Amino acid sequence: SLFLEFIEDQEAPSWHGYFFAFTMFLLACLQTLFEQRYMYVCLVLGLRLKTAVTGLVYRKILVMSNASRKVTNVGEIVNLVSVDVQKLMDLIIYFNGTWLAPIRIIICFVFLWQLLGPSALSSIVVFLFLLPLNFMITKKRSQFQEAQMKHKDERAKLTNAILGDIKVIKVYGWEKAFMEKVLGIRKQELQALKRSQILFSASLASFHSSTFLIAFVMFAVYTLVDNTHVLDAQKAFVSLTLINILNTAHSFLPFSINAVVQAKVSLNRLAAFLNLEELNPETSSGNTSDCGKLLITIRNGTFCWGKESSPCLKSIDLTVPQGSLVAVVGQVGAGKSSLLSALLGELEKTDGCVTMKGTTAYVPQQAWIQNASVEDNILFGKEMDETQFNRVIDACALQLDFENFPAGQKSEIGEKGLNLSGGQKQRVSLARAVYQNASVYLLDDPLSAVDAHVGQHIFERVLGPRGLLKDKTRVLVTNAINILPQVDNIVFLVDGTISEIGSYQELLQRNGGFAEFLHSHIPAEEKTECVYFTAIGDTKGTITSRSGQSQERLFSDNSAKSSAMGKETIPLSQDCTAAAATRGRLTKGEKTQHGRVNVSIYAAYLKATGSPLCVYIVLLFTCQQAVSFFRGYWLSVWTDDPVHNGTQEHTELRVGVFGALGVVQALLRFASIAAVLLGGILASHKLFLQLLGNVSRSPLVFFEQTPIGNLLNRFSREMDAVDSIIPDKMKSLLGFLFNLLEIYLVILVATPMAAIAIVPLTVLYAVFQHFYVITSCQLRRLEAASRSPIYSHISETFQGRSVIRAYKVQERFVLKSNFLVDENQRISFPGAVADRWLAANLEFLGNGVVLVAALFAAMGRTHLSPGTAGFSISYALQITGVLNWMVRSWTEIENNIVSVERVREYSRTPKEAPWTLNGKLQDEVWLTEGRIEFRNYSLRYRPHLELALKQINITINGQEKIGITGRTGAGKSTLAAGLLRLVEAAEGAILIDGLDIAQLGLHDLRTKITVIPQDPVLFSGSLRMNLDPLNQYSDADIWTALELTQLKDFVADLPDQLEYQCTDQGENLSTGQKQLVCLARALLRKAKILILDEATAAVDVETDLQIQSTLRTQFKDCTVLTIAHRINTIMDCNRILVLENGQIAEFDTVEHLIAQKGLFYRLMEESGLA
Repeated sequence: SLFLEFIEDQEAPSWHGYFFAFTMFLLACLQTLFEQRYMYVCLVLGLRLKTAVTGLVYRKILVMSNASRKVTNVGEIVNLVSVDVQKLMDLIIYFNGTWLAPIRIIICFVFLWQLLGPSALSSIVVFLFLLPLNFMITKKRSQFQEAQMKHKDERAKLTNAILGDIKVIKVYGWEKAFMEKVLGIRKQELQALKRSQILFSASLASFHSSTFLIAFVMFAVYTLVDNTHVLDAQKAFVSLTLINILNTAHSFLPFSINAVVQAKVSLNRLAAFLNLEELNPETSSGNTSDCGKLLITIRNGTFCWGKESSPCLKSIDLTVPQGSLVAVVGQVGAGKSSLLSALLGELEKTDGCVTMKGTTAYVPQQAWIQNASVEDNILFGKEMDETQFNRVIDACALQLDFENFPAGQKSEIGEKGLNLSGGQKQRVSLARAVYQNASVYLLDDPLSAVDAHVGQHIFERVLGPRGLLKDKTRVLVTNAINILPQVDNIVFLVDGTISEIGSYQELLQRNGGFAEFLHSHIPAEEKTECVYFTAIGDTKGTITSRSGQSQERLFSDNSAKSSAMGKETIPLSQDCTAAAATRGRLTKGEKTQHGRVNVSIYAAYLKATGSPLCVYIVLLFTCQQAVSFFRGYWLSVWTDDPVHNGTQEHTELRVGVFGALGVVQALLRFASIAAVLLGGILASHKLFLQLLGNVSRSPLVFFEQTPIGNLLNRFSREMDAVDSIIPDKMKSLLGFLFNLLEIYLVILVATPMAAIAIVPLTVLYAVFQHFYVITSCQLRRLEAASRSPIYSHISETFQGRSVIRAYKVQERFVLKSNFLVDENQRISFPGAVADRWLAANLEFLGNGVVLVAALFAAMGRTHLSPGTAGFSISYALQITGVLNWMVRSWTEIENNIVSVERVREYSRTPKEAPWTLNGKLQDEVWLTEGRIEFRNYSLRYRPHLELALKQINITINGQEKIGITGRTGAGKSTLAAGLLRLVEAAEGAILIDGLDIAQLGLHDLRTKITVIPQDPVLFSGSLRMNLDPLNQYSDADIWTALELTQLKDFVADLPDQLEYQCTDQGENLSTGQKQLVCLARALLRKAKILILDEATAAVDVETDLQIQSTLRTQFKDCTVLTIAHRINTIMDCNRILVLENGQIAEFDTVEHLIAQKGLFYRLMEESGLA
């Protein structure tokens, strides 16, 4: 204001001008320093908050009860830690805006009053009119945002399930169905986002035009109310500057309010999660002393899975004396696993008391394996004790597996134990328990997944009367009848109550339910494993004496799976263990790119937006800025209107045109912002399609090598950036860029000399920006890569909570989580500091520009009209802000475009063969008999590995029943993988009905072959969806299938029957029931070829018999390949294929094989069948 007076007043001495110019500069610099320090403090606070919240969420996972387990899942928790925590961090920065803005607004009003008198009141009216409008928009937006978050959670949940069980989806050829499901949710999510973005554009446009509105109303009122009011340069441009300050304050408000609203939504979500029901720590107390020798007692215990559900165990009375071995038996779903959960305190206790003394070790039914080395999995946080370790390894029959692993015990295991066979996982899980040397052992059917002879070995060396655990208290859930004579006590469960307890002999004499249970099994087992432990008295001899074979021979677990871990050769000069460790690496860490983002990424993003739209957007922004320039210019002409007798002429015309220009600009502004944001939605839709397509088209090997955390990160965090952050920043960048051009134009028109200073300043800007972007881009990438392990760790903990709790190692896992979070923070901190460095430097530069504009105006005041000078300086004052924000949004775009880069990363990974081949669908003709022919077929899991199957030549006739057997890792499951083309052939071919399967589309092939996998997999969703995801069958068909699998009554009793919701992984069904659901799924598909991968390992023998008979009748005209671990399951096959080390050892009928006394005969001997 003083400066403009000085320019008008030709008499004032020149030094006044320079003095004012420098004072303006100094004040601006002080403001910069204070502001940056404030931002820095806020950021540090934000980082602390992030650590705290992540820690809270993580600790919560460890104490969640089973009821709460049903309502959440990994996807949601990852969202809490990634998205919601970010919203809370934003709040810290914006929160002070809520009370600072009003103070600023009041100060501006006071100044305006001084300048324009009562007319300033009119601005208050406009202001009050705009505020509620914005509040309404914000409120509406928050509703859409909640909807969008809900869909996002659903999508995360489904994606997580799909990625976790991708193998099953691939085997069944269901990728399309699940992709459509994900895209359906995604469509709703983008719909909500679209609405919210349009409202956002409206609120921003109303916002940007508010400066103009207030100025327009004030000037109109001021000049039209009284003719003597003259609008001169000082009044007009000082008011404009004040209104601009007012506007930044006013514009900070909605951001702050928005941040508060979003943070509140996030806080509610966090609170809801943290308030979920927790396990009652008293459920299993371990300190009552009056029980003497009794380590475990349950008195009149009634337990249920959650507060609302009906009890799953009723009035249980059980005492287990110290050092005894108790077996728990019963039908599928009788509550055997629940009993162990009750002892561990995992169930809600509604009545009675439970005591368990001493330390516990627990082996769950489905082994939980960490993504770490085999050794770490077994040590589980204990110190390494070589002798003890080797004893355990030997007893658990892992010695040979270790020799076959590429790096021995240092080999890394993939996520969820991806690269171990079922039996290996189970044994590692058992070894972990044994190594812990606890006083109580709870074992949930650890023998189900291993071969008979290995099971025998483990029982003798670990669990039995002479095993490593002989002095410990052991509770063993089992389906293996043959070991019952060896146990001290047997607990027989029926429908959640204990029907009988006693030793094997006692129960048989009692002739009650247990004896009946036994008799129903004995005929079945007569010819099988009953002889299993005949020689128990002198077992010492049995194992070695068999035809002089040493034990080594017996456990030649030459695992094809383990060779799949990768054996790169490594120069010997390296330290041996390091070499071993690198060889054993399986999963690839996050890759980080270097330097600035490649231009092609921007091109890809713009291409996804669509080029016509891009052109349209640039045009809109240009028009809008041109209109804005004319408006400012019009005002300067107006203020320079000569004054006649104390009034200005043409006032009405000036006001009218000024108003019209403003309205046009506001409309253009809305159009341009909306165009950018909607373009962003289009782009993110296309990119998501690409990502989903690329991931689902990847072969199985890709999923074994890529941790699920990396994939989840792409689908949640990176997609979030592409959805909302990039378009938002694009809009800001374009707005500020055009604004900057306009400012330069104005300063150059007013004081052409200023170009001399402005050009070098701009160059300096570019240099700073370039320097910063490279650093910050790299930091962002490192930060993103260090975030993935946090998610992986959360996902792993969530899967294995009960194991972690049983071993009481929560503390160690919390420390690990803290360590990972700290690593991540260590990388985010320099990024935050670099931001502040940039901001401070830029603001100082901007202040320099203002100084230059003012100095040149002072020098050239002789020929400058005050209007032009005001025009120039009021614009120059904005330059710091604009430049600052422009570089900010540019760097934000560079940082976030990394997300596009990472989302597109998988477009270059190898894909599997096409799903369907047009013209190759001779449906009617093909696959009528189901004849399979292997011609010189070999297969390897990955290019540099040894062959897992070597030159297989066999022909299997249609409708033949073939048993496939061999020791663990002989290549039984690999054969099935080859038949389904989960792994492509290395050489040779497989022909089905004379057609080379390599010529078929993968879905055409896989939908014709039904597989019942070793681990039963269910997805969260209705039971119906699990049985028939493609919606091909009627309800009647489904009920028939359920009836055949003995599930009809069970399902009919469920509250929603077929619509019954299965939780994530089907956790609300027992493992046996899940196996039956998978069987029903196979019955529905009625394919010509059926592959059974030891489908009955988790069910009791009676159910097993029912399943076998169902299979015999229902699939009598199909070709059936049974991969067996228990030889008795394949004794009635037409022919038997015996594999060894990936080659055919024998292939003939059972009678011939027995007569040959070859490998098959030896396997029979080991199972005690011969």
